[in-house]
Amino acid sequence: MSEVQQEKDNFWLYIGIAVIAFAGVIYLVKSAEHDKYASASKAIAEDSSNSAYRNDVLHSSGNTK
Repeated sequence: MSEVQQEKDNFWLYIGIAVIAFAGVIYLVKSAEHDKYASASKAIAEDSSNSAYRNDVLHSSGNTK
């Protein structure tokens, strides 16, 4: 008689590896995007008029456009 070898089901292992890989990709993208806006953040910190959300003459009286 020959023995039939059963292959172990690795479904949850594959799901775990996929989740860890996805989390790693999200972390890498997020950390790369953080540096993208560092210069804008520095410019806004130095002078608030560099911000798109500044309080200018157009918006001071409540007008939107």
